[in-house]
Amino acid sequence: MPLSMPRFPSLAAAHLREFGIRWTSSSQKPWSKMAFRPSLLHVSAVVLLVLFSLLLSHGESAATPGVCATHDHHNTLAESFPNNATGVLNATLAIIPISLETARRLIPPQYGILERAYRALLPDFPEGMYPVMVQAAHDHDVQFRAYGITIDDFSRVGFEFPFLDLAGDGYSSFRWAPAQLISATNDIAVEGSRAYGTIVSPAQYEPLCDAYRRLANGNTYFKATSLTSPDFVELEMTRLPHPSLNPYPLDLFKNITNQPTFANATSCDNMIRLFNTTMSIGEYAPVPVRGRVNARAFPFQGAENEWTDIYGVQVATPFIENNYLDCRTMRGYSGTGGPGDSYIHGLNPNDEL
Repeated sequence: MPLSMPRFPSLAAAHLREFGIRWTSSSQKPWSKMAFRPSLLHVSAVVLLVLFSLLLSHGESAATPGVCATHDHHNTLAESFPNNATGVLNATLAIIPISLETARRLIPPQYGILERAYRALLPDFPEGMYPVMVQAAHDHDVQFRAYGITIDDFSRVGFEFPFLDLAGDGYSSFRWAPAQLISATNDIAVEGSRAYGTIVSPAQYEPLCDAYRRLANGNTYFKATSLTSPDFVELEMTRLPHPSLNPYPLDLFKNITNQPTFANATSCDNMIRLFNTTMSIGEYAPVPVRGRVNARAFPFQGAENEWTDIYGVQVATPFIENNYLDCRTMRGYSGTGGPGDSYIHGLNPNDEL
């Protein structure tokens, strides 16, 4: 799961400073641009108010900022959407083709696979195959601006299974993210993901404070190593000179990353990733990559797995997030345009963010 506030009252006895939450006073009044349907609006704010009361009850006025120095951009959405969780995700997104037979064995049987949906975006995708996405990301500058709360940076990685028929309507695309390795230093991210039913391994990362580092040969490198199990995920990618060399269009990644996400389907995460801001255009435009993924992580259990000639993109996007929603409210999302797909109702697409 993306960053998600843990459920309460599980935090009531915890020291919030240990969870990497920082609170500072703010004179800004809560407001919203009504970017979401009423059923989604203020979900994060409600969770936040509970957290805010806990902060007061524990007498925490501030916490020492994290020591992690990053190259990520600052959060450009916090001012426009102060009542929602917002932040920046700098990520490597890569597609691993697996057989539909393997996908059907790994994905819980109650969730149908919407093959027509992904073939609409990938008409030349090999027959009998299914696109698993690996996402290796660094969450940066996550905050609730209206309440002056920020959360320390963290990294996460996992295998994600998109285009699933959770709603049973044969149309709405959902993404199953059953397991993640998350920075062991950020308990709120670890526990927030577990609250969805996600299998979470606290992990150490290389690099510590960025989405990847450059190797001497020019490739980018990312590795997560679990501190509690043999699990690990490692990516080494070569940057390609032109997007045409990538068989997967950017629209595929826009679609997948904006699909409602679930683990055990008790609740869903609604994260809107924006690919149309100044953070991902011009010199910061998504970079096509090709490389290898080496991993031992759920649901690819057992021996170590290696996939080569894997294609994807590296891109930083701001996001807006609503947590712990009833999955039924997410019905209707196709990911091919409109709400959820780099679009926010009421926001001028020409606005610079």
